[in-house]
Parts: sequence; C-alpha cells; structure tokens
Amino acid sequence: ILEKIDTEVKFRVIDPVGYFDIIELLKHASLVMTDSGGLQKEAFFFKNPCVTMRDETEWVELVEHGFNAVVGAETDRILSAVKSMRSKADSLDFSIDLYGQGKATHHITDAIVSME
Repeated sequence: ILEKIDTEVKFRVIDPVGYFDIIELLKHASLVMTDSGGLQKEAFFFKNPCVTMRDETEWVELVEHGFNAVVGAETDRILSAVKSMRSKADSLDFSIDLYGQGKATHHITDAIVSME
C-alpha cells in the first residue's frame, strides 16, 4: 500500500502505548490513521487530520467539517483519503468550536451554586 502513496512516508511500528504516550505521539503527528473511536477526537484536539479505517464513526461532526475521513478497510479508499487529507491539512481550520471551551465544570458549578 505505502508504495502507492507518492510521497515519502516516515513511521515506525511500535508496541501499544498508554494514554499519556499516545498524547505525546499526537503532539508530533501530521496525520492520524486509526480504527479507534476515541483517537479520532483526540486527533482533532491536536490539530491532526484523521483517516478512520472503519465503516462508521460516532464523531460525524469531524467528518462534516472535513477533519476526518471514514473509509472502511478498502485499500484504494484508504490511499485516496490519505492523499486528500495530506493535501488539505494546512487549510483545515481547527479553531472551530466543536466541543466547547473546556469550561463545562465551571458552568455546572455555577448552575449548582445558583440553585441554593
């Protein structure tokens, strides 16, 4: 498959890693390829385009906004999505507010306090 991608691909195969290690890897990635539901969303948080090798996703908003391509397991679809995502990676606007500002705890606390 990799010889069909018309650019140099640099990667290493590694043993499975824990959550904190995967976060560090995402910080330095330029593209994420996964079959994991959670990693699709983590890729967005670290401003990485994602190719999801599943038939569906629970994160449809990522697909709708172009941050994620859901391609199944077909080689041609995977290759096409990788090329597409790499070519548009610099134009993706990751500043879009899909998941709030990380202030849910403050909003919940304020709501509880105001109930007293």
